[in-house]
Amino acid sequence: MTTVAPPATVTVLPVTHGERPVGAWIVGPRGATFRPVVDVTRLAGATLAAVGAVTVAVAVAAAAGRRRPEIGAVTMGPGGWVSIKRTALPTLRSGTSRPWWARVLKARRLVPQR
Repeated sequence: MTTVAPPATVTVLPVTHGERPVGAWIVGPRGATFRPVVDVTRLAGATLAAVGAVTVAVAVAAAAGRRRPEIGAVTMGPGGWVSIKRTALPTLRSGTSRPWWARVLKARRLVPQR
């Protein structure tokens, strides 16, 4: 004949901090254990804040690392002529560093040769 043990009594005691649940104590015949609650809302908010901070940091780094143009402001003057103010001539590249498409098309530079 087999005897069946009576079901063990397990008690669950919720733990809160103000209105927010923090976890629960589970008390049974084998002892008491604490099970924390994962706050999904707080986790999502922290993740969103971290992603936003990384996005801002990448945007600032990209803006700071951008090369400045070699010429100043280009404006259209009266009669349609182009005015480039407060600038020096950009440095000319040697003939070997021309882009491949310029060599294929045999394009000429529009700046004066030195």
